[in-house]
Amino acid sequence: MKALLLVDIQNGFCPGGNLAVPHGDEIVPVANRLIEEGGYDVIVASQDWHPANHGSFASQHPGSKPFEMGELSGRPQVMWPDHCVQETADAEFHPDLNTDAIDYVQQKGENPAVDSYSAFRDNDQAALTGLAGYLTAQQVTELDICGLATDYCVKFSALDAVDMLPGIRVRLIKDASRGIDPEGVKQALAEMQAKGIDVVSSSAILAD
Repeated sequence: MKALLLVDIQNGFCPGGNLAVPHGDEIVPVANRLIEEGGYDVIVASQDWHPANHGSFASQHPGSKPFEMGELSGRPQVMWPDHCVQETADAEFHPDLNTDAIDYVQQKGENPAVDSYSAFRDNDQAALTGLAGYLTAQQVTELDICGLATDYCVKFSALDAVDMLPGIRVRLIKDASRGIDPEGVKQALAEMQAKGIDVVSSSAILAD
């Protein structure tokens, strides 16, 4: 079984959102083509779904500014702008994304005491989201991943997929993803490739 994981293709991470990834909206038509023509048996999506008081928000730490390094539950933490707050437009999927084709949505980042970049587990790796169990139940053997942002949630999701789904083939679709920092993207791609994750283009998948 072949699955596609769409990571956080939400308003908050697209231009006009509270934590916009540069050119993040450009991946939407690519993702839609993959959804419609990629030959996937299962399509899943992750969704950042923060409470308004999430501890990763700079607003929750007096004197902190967005993008500074701070601390959350004793661990180093990037202080983010308030983003993808539950039940707000910022947390909704991009309006042009073909959400009708999504079989399963995995919400994440709901615990205010820990951030959750990965679609599979929180950053402290103590709490699982349930996505690995769902994909295992679907007997998925191949997982393609794309979305926002390459150097954060996409990277951590891909690395966790390798760790938590033994024997599965994991690929990152580079042109269906965008990152926050170019140097961070470069490092993320190197980390993923070192873990055995293939970096591919959507054209290679659509040509299969």
